[in-house]
Amino acid sequence: ARGPSAFIPLGEVPQEGGESSLHPLLEAFVSAGRVDHVAMVMGLHPQYLSSFWKTQYLLLRMDGPLPYHKRHYIAIMAAARHRCSYLVGLHMGEFLQVGGDPAWLRGLHCAPQKLRNLNEINKLLAHRPWLITKEHIEALLRPGQDSWSLAELVQALVLLTHYHSLASFVFGCGIKPEEEQDVGSSCWAPSPHSDSSPASGDSTGGSGGTDAMQEVEVLMERMKLLQENQLEEEGVSQEEMATRFELEKTESFLVPSSDILDPSLQSNIRCFLEDPEFGYKDFTRRGEQAPPTFRAQ
Repeated sequence: ARGPSAFIPLGEVPQEGGESSLHPLLEAFVSAGRVDHVAMVMGLHPQYLSSFWKTQYLLLRMDGPLPYHKRHYIAIMAAARHRCSYLVGLHMGEFLQVGGDPAWLRGLHCAPQKLRNLNEINKLLAHRPWLITKEHIEALLRPGQDSWSLAELVQALVLLTHYHSLASFVFGCGIKPEEEQDVGSSCWAPSPHSDSSPASGDSTGGSGGTDAMQEVEVLMERMKLLQENQLEEEGVSQEEMATRFELEKTESFLVPSSDILDPSLQSNIRCFLEDPEFGYKDFTRRGEQAPPTFRAQ
């Protein structure tokens, strides 16, 4: 049967009628009007779900300096940086429900300049947060027509980081889109090593995922041969070669490559991205001087 997660059997996911997680699921239903797949999967850990939902409710629905529709638009911007179509689609719907202008959903270029000014700090927070400096904050707070107040900016930055993290949860738990959510194929992250489109929710676990894994393994073998040849020329030992390769292999599975934007990326995500090629780079490599860090206190 179709469940909320591609990785967790439906029978193991708490339902609205279950006893152990009924209370936090009811909290989720009362606050949002329905229980989404994130809440259903998180219901495996009822105490965590309860804390998470209170936090989410405070960020999106309680009093604060930002209007509700702008909060959801910031969530869309954050989720789009990680190509999380599940969250993008979810908050596009929420954005319209709280009175957001449908024209803004045509893309970031249609949003007010004040929101577009968040793009730079959004992409840095998503991929290379150590590059943020006080100048990035000053530029947003500088007096002018499109300036941010300090209170607004604090809430915006919390929303950005919250949804960057939540996108990882969505990918890590294989969260599937709700049936009524029209967000393209699924919430799967684009394969960094393939030009094929992300697997759909219906085909998860089928041959598509296996083929992608096989392609990655073949690529890894090619990389290993090339690297060994290069290291042999540098006089590096076989043991050191194996250690370096295993480390890089592990990192490559954990961190999607952003050198090339997947051409199959859904248009409902692409339109919210500026500078889509910008992505993660190692904070520091062995033997290199550590980059400067921004310390607030």
